Amino acid sequence: MDAKRDHLYNCETMLERLREQGYKGNGTILRAFVHPLRPRNVGHPPVMRYETKAGEQMQYDWGEFHYEQKGHDHKLYGFTAILGYSRMRFVTFVKRCDTPTMLRCMMAAFEYFGGVPKAALTDRMKSVFLEMRDEVPKWNPLFADFMASLGVAPRVCKPFKPQTKGKVERTVGVIKYGFWPGVRFSDIDDLNGKVHRTTRRVPLDLWVEEGLSALPTDYAWERFGTEERWVSLDGFISYDVVFYGLPAHPPVAVSMVVVRERGRDLRIFHQGSLIATVQKHPRSRGARHASRPISRCGSSPILAAERTTTGAPGAGSCCGHPLAGGV
Repeated sequence: MDAKRDHLYNCETMLERLREQGYKGNGTILRAFVHPLRPRNVGHPPVMRYETKAGEQMQYDWGEFHYEQKGHDHKLYGFTAILGYSRMRFVTFVKRCDTPTMLRCMMAAFEYFGGVPKAALTDRMKSVFLEMRDEVPKWNPLFADFMASLGVAPRVCKPFKPQTKGKVERTVGVIKYGFWPGVRFSDIDDLNGKVHRTTRRVPLDLWVEEGLSALPTDYAWERFGTEERWVSLDGFISYDVVFYGLPAHPPVAVSMVVVRERGRDLRIFHQGSLIATVQKHPRSRGARHASRPISRCGSSPILAAERTTTGAPGAGSCCGHPLAGGV
């Protein structure tokens, strides 16, 4: 491990990785070694701490994480959420940061937290907030519908006031500087698993006091966990850069289907009927394409291809499985 090359200066994370490689020293020796290698900190003006009551607020945000694969720069998106009172946090990496993906990430966070808060705060991103008209916010319609169905009040930071959501900003910093530098992964599932294992310090004492509202029914989850996909002439749909072959019957080539993602499964519907359930794949298992029209394909769903996400992170990057712990 090379701190300068990997840009890793978090001694706690470094000590864990070094011990896996046989390091027998203690943290004091390691901190003394790393201290002169750390980049010089630049001072910032003080910011007033903003606290919330139990069950009152969740903060969430996106970040870009870059990695190198075969000499080319690639990126993933990290979704981070944190409960304002207990500091219970959730982190997952995904391939997209559009509105449907954001809603699924929020669902996963709420399920991990065991309920929903009264309000959720983030930046003025277009997937959430469109504009302010006469001091009345205009929300992204899909996002507004989602929040209303859960009974969660949407909140956005004031312009140029990112410190309003300082808790999630600090969590992003934990991932950016304490986890990402030097991490190695084979695919996005492997990466999310590593995030989950980064820390096991769960602030349960405060989390049990959150008093979150109950999770919605499965129907509400299904409603917002869906996306439309066009079926190609040879019977494939593309989802998160992976191509999945659909069964021969009923014939659905050159038509629209609905994909519902829940956990590791993709359920595919056509005209209200379930036609296939496939396991979501994180990476390619070799490029394969249907050689015959869908009406003559076999009845089992087939994984066709995707771009790989194998790689290691690049320097200067920023921003499941959850990452739980205190900030």
